[in-house]
This record gives sequence, structure tokens and C-alpha cells, in this order.
Amino acid sequence: MTTYEFNSNLIEMKSNLQRFAMSLTADRDSALDLVQDTYLKAFMYKDKFVDYTNLKAWVFTIMKNTFINNYRRNVKENTIIDGTQDLYYLNMPHDKGFISPESEYSEREIEKAIDSLNDDFRVPFRMHLDGYKYHEIADKLGLKIGTVKSRIFFTRQKLMLALKDYNR
Repeated sequence: MTTYEFNSNLIEMKSNLQRFAMSLTADRDSALDLVQDTYLKAFMYKDKFVDYTNLKAWVFTIMKNTFINNYRRNVKENTIIDGTQDLYYLNMPHDKGFISPESEYSEREIEKAIDSLNDDFRVPFRMHLDGYKYHEIADKLGLKIGTVKSRIFFTRQKLMLALKDYNR
């Protein structure tokens, strides 16, 4: 494929690339930046493209990988590294500000509803709320993973019925 054919085929894909970028980023400016980065990489690595293969798939793969790499980079940049003794900043209590009486009441009502559940449902649900994965709950309680998933699902259903005044 000549450079002219490569460039013209790449330019013809602009609207498709913009739509795909919007589906990835959900932000117009970020999508346009992603399209620009994709074009830049496609032009830079034109020699890596194998003739008579799917150019569109190659370019879309570049875009997807660029998006993933940017996302991972942003996550790393937003990670807090606490080098203080005793991890002062990470262990510091975070003040959530003013707690309204209504929210305290709501929390007590939700806790009361959870506590009123049968142990078979309450224990897996509490573990799930505490951050355990389904397979960890299944291992600790000696249950099948499907049983754990269904109990958590049915617990949510029961709580939604019991707390229907709080549904929006």
C-alpha cells in the first residue's frame, strides 16, 4: 500500500474513529484527543502495518490500546503513596462533613433491616458489603458460589421491599 493510499484510507475512517472514541471516553474533548493520538501512532508506525490486512482493525486496535494505556496511567497518577511514618495520611480519619439527621435515621433503618434477616442471608450479604468476593464468601462459608450469588441477590430483593420508602 502506498503512503497516499494509507493516508487517504486513514482519513476516511475519521468519523468511525470519532464514534468509537466517544464510546470509550464519553467526553467529546477526550475523544478528539484520543483520535489525534491514534492518528499520530498510526502514522508513526505505518511501517508496522502489513499490506493486504485489515487497516481498520489495526487502527481501532491502536485506539483501544491507547485508551487503555491512558486509563492505566491516570489511575497510577491518582494513586496516593504515603511515605510518612505509620502511614499518617492513609490512616487519618476522613471527615465526611455534616451528617444530616435524616441520613443517620436512614442508616439505622437499613442496619435494622439487615440485622432482621435470617443468618443464611445476612452473613453472606454482610461479607459482600465488607468487600469479600463471591468466591471468598463461598470458601469461608463452605457454600457453592451460585448459592452465595443467589443469597446476595435475594437479600437485595428483600431489602428493597422492606425499605421501599427509600427507593427513588
